[in-house]
Amino acid sequence: MKVFPKASTGLIRRKREWMIPPVNIPENDKGPFPKEVVKMKSTAADLMKMVYYVTGPGADQPPVGLFKVHRYSGMLSVTDKLDREEAKEYILTIHGSSESENYIEKPAEIIINIIDQNDNAPVCTHNPFRGEVPERSKPNVSFMQVSAKDLDDPNTFNGIVRYKLVGQEPRGDAFRIDPVTGNISLASVDILDRETYPLYKLHVEAADLEGHGFSSTCVVFIKVTDSNDHAPRFNQNIYIGTMQEHKVGEIVARLTVTDKDEPSTANSMVKFTIIDGNEEGVFNVSTAPNKMEGIITTLKGLDFEQGRNTFSLLVVVENTVPFAVPLSTSTATVSITVEDVNEPPIFELSKKHVHVAEDLPVGSTITNYTAKDPDTARQQNIRYKMPKDIAKWLEITEDTGQIKVRNPMDREASFLKNGEYTVLIEAFDNDDEPATGTGTLIIHLKDVNDNAPVLEQHRVQMCSTEPEPVLLTITDQDEQENSLPFHVEVNNEYQKNWTVVVNSSGDAVWLNPLRHLDIGEYHLLLRVYDSQMLFQDNSVTVEMCDCKGRDVICLAGVRAAYVSALYIYALAAVFCLLCKQMSSLYFYMKSQYREYTMKSFILSSVLLLLLLLFLKRKSGRKQKLFIQTDDNDRDNILCYNEEGGGEEDQDYVMSLLHCGPHVFNTNITPTDFFYRQHCEDNADIGNFINNNLNTAVDDHRLAPRDSLLVFGYEGEGSSAGSLSSLHSSSSDGSQDYQHLQQWGSHFTRLADMYSGDDE
Repeated sequence: MKVFPKASTGLIRRKREWMIPPVNIPENDKGPFPKEVVKMKSTAADLMKMVYYVTGPGADQPPVGLFKVHRYSGMLSVTDKLDREEAKEYILTIHGSSESENYIEKPAEIIINIIDQNDNAPVCTHNPFRGEVPERSKPNVSFMQVSAKDLDDPNTFNGIVRYKLVGQEPRGDAFRIDPVTGNISLASVDILDRETYPLYKLHVEAADLEGHGFSSTCVVFIKVTDSNDHAPRFNQNIYIGTMQEHKVGEIVARLTVTDKDEPSTANSMVKFTIIDGNEEGVFNVSTAPNKMEGIITTLKGLDFEQGRNTFSLLVVVENTVPFAVPLSTSTATVSITVEDVNEPPIFELSKKHVHVAEDLPVGSTITNYTAKDPDTARQQNIRYKMPKDIAKWLEITEDTGQIKVRNPMDREASFLKNGEYTVLIEAFDNDDEPATGTGTLIIHLKDVNDNAPVLEQHRVQMCSTEPEPVLLTITDQDEQENSLPFHVEVNNEYQKNWTVVVNSSGDAVWLNPLRHLDIGEYHLLLRVYDSQMLFQDNSVTVEMCDCKGRDVICLAGVRAAYVSALYIYALAAVFCLLCKQMSSLYFYMKSQYREYTMKSFILSSVLLLLLLLFLKRKSGRKQKLFIQTDDNDRDNILCYNEEGGGEEDQDYVMSLLHCGPHVFNTNITPTDFFYRQHCEDNADIGNFINNNLNTAVDDHRLAPRDSLLVFGYEGEGSSAGSLSSLHSSSSDGSQDYQHLQQWGSHFTRLADMYSGDDE
């Protein structure tokens, strides 16, 4: 709106009215332009000279300059052609005032209507249109709609659109269209068949002026969707199948079908049913993963020798969804034959239990474990074998299945579990491809009293002052009826020093000294009886320690002194032998060697004496080195350690040799073994040693010595070589060993052995 400047004398307003007639301008006017539209006049124009202005869209607003008004006449003109599709009306504001501007007219609005002309054709909202229709659909039922838009005035014929079908591919009259709404439907029933024409293409015309004006054409694609209007059919009427007897889950036959409906949809997926011939429930039919195949399998195993050998099944196929129209189903016959196979022999009992005594003699029959061949028509022979007998106790007769004792059995052996010995027995026929059946033989061994009780501890410690009794545990591998309670006796030889008392439960014994015993080691024998009076002598070593009461503390000094003494005695014996030969060696060396050789030999002898004195002092002087001094002492003093006999730590430890069971036959009377205490005069020392060696081997009271001692042979080829280089003289004058008596009582035996004196 234009603002007029104020007058110096002030504005005078008077009520006046605009005289503006209605304005309608047709669109697309060709001019010439500017073209007068309407003249505006104020009622004040008769009284004064008026000036006019126009504002609004199309005047001073976009589109600017489309409308103009004459300043003095008030004539409104249009400067260019109008388009209703751009603006169907323009609303302008008219302003008027006196030329001197001392009078201003009230503004007034003018509406300019643009009259529509049919200058636009209808336009389809989609091109192409796409729709679907199921085959077998009902006619005159709309399944899709087409539409078109006309920019002309919809309230006039210029904008009213009508539709019609102008073409169809493939040719025909399958569809119809509503001319007003554009809805498309089927023209008749059963006119579509997806399997014949799955897709249709329609051409639709949209025209204004109720179908007589401008027009345009659009394309419509209609897809015919599948309906289950085709039943599946078997590819053949008869199928042949075979199966092996006793097979479960075996595929017998595959039934293939076809369906004209769309693949991989519910309309083409099938299911199968056995409607006849499967009254016993032997077979099952299922659908393959591709949904177009039936698979017949066995639910039960069939026996060729005892059951039916042929079957005839009637199978029907259907879709998984109902038919769209009534259809007949398809059936097929399946003929199945059962084939005979070589079956393995079957044991009457898959697990056979037998109970026998563990002391059953070798060669005795335990049981007969036999099997039968189910292939009766083949008349095959059955043989037996035992593939694995861990304990090697058993043997089986190949033709009869008779099982005998091969080696003595022992219920306490590690091969048994819960007193049971289990072996696998195999039975096989003589077919070209032998079939093997298996059975399990479980032998329950009955316990007999074949194990004497033994002590678990063979070495114990006590205090020499106020000793407390020591509990020795007794074990017996036999069952309780052949073991508990136990009875224990002390060997007569040791009853003066020891006593035993069996505990209340009868499975252990208390060992207690009867008198004071000095510090050292003591050996005794305990005879242990079970409840059936089967006994065994058990050796026990008791170490008396320098302590008091139940607080047993044993120092290593006692054993160390004992071992050191052994070395001293051994070295002393060797030194005596060297001294005896000193004189003869001296003359020999003097004649054969130079003087410095003799000095070296004397120096070595002195060093040997110093070593003996050092070991003597180190071993201690307050401990008793030997507890027993009788002639039957069986110690482990090996004076030949320096002649290839091995290190001293490789010697036998007597206590460890008693870890195993020691069974003594109560029917055998003990026999005394006599040892020669010394060698006779001028006797062969080799014969003396061999005689005592053989006596020791036959003496079962001694601990076993599985390896021959070195002194048994020291001749040529021995690791120690020969002592002949010492040039021992055979004359009586040079064989003087009496000086060994000066070494003490412990060397008396050595002196007696070589002196020949009987004491």
